[in-house]
Amino acid sequence: MDDDPNIKRRGRGFDPRGNGPASEGVKAGRFDTLDETADSGARAVKSVEGWVIVVTNVHEEATEEDVTDKFLDYGMVRSCHLNLDRRTGYVKGYALLEFAEQDEAQAAIQACQEGLTLLDQELKADFAFVKPPAGAVSIRGVASRRVNANRDRSRSPGR
Repeated sequence: MDDDPNIKRRGRGFDPRGNGPASEGVKAGRFDTLDETADSGARAVKSVEGWVIVVTNVHEEATEEDVTDKFLDYGMVRSCHLNLDRRTGYVKGYALLEFAEQDEAQAAIQACQEGLTLLDQELKADFAFVKPPAGAVSIRGVASRRVNANRDRSRSPGR
C-alpha cells in the first residue's frame, strides 16, 4: 500500500519522489527517545528544603492524610501537597511529597516501582528535581546571552 503510485499524500513530511529523509521517517527509527535506563537517583537534585518526589496516578478521592500515611513507612514526610481541580474539587491525580533525606525519598520511589497502591490504584513516583542530561542546552543561558548581546534593532527614542 505504501508503494502504490496511485496514492496521493497531502500535508507535510512526504517526499513525492520517495528518496529523501522525510520518506524514511519513523520507518528508519530516527526520532527522539527517553533514556529510561538512567537511574533517577543519580540525577536527583535537592530542593531548598528537602528531597521532593512527584507521585502520580493518585486516586481522585484521596486525601493528604491518606497519602502521607501511606508514605510514612519509608521516612518522615515533611510536607504533602495535593492539587485540586477547581471545577470538580477532586484531586488532579498527582501529589508532591517532601522528605528530609534522599534515601527516604529513594525508598518511597522504589516502593512505587514495586507496586505500592492507594485506594486500589498503583502509584508511580520519581524525583521532582533532576539534573539535565550532559548535552542539554539551558534556556536561561540563551536568554542571558541575548540580553547582554548587541541589540538587533534600533532603540526607542528617549522621553
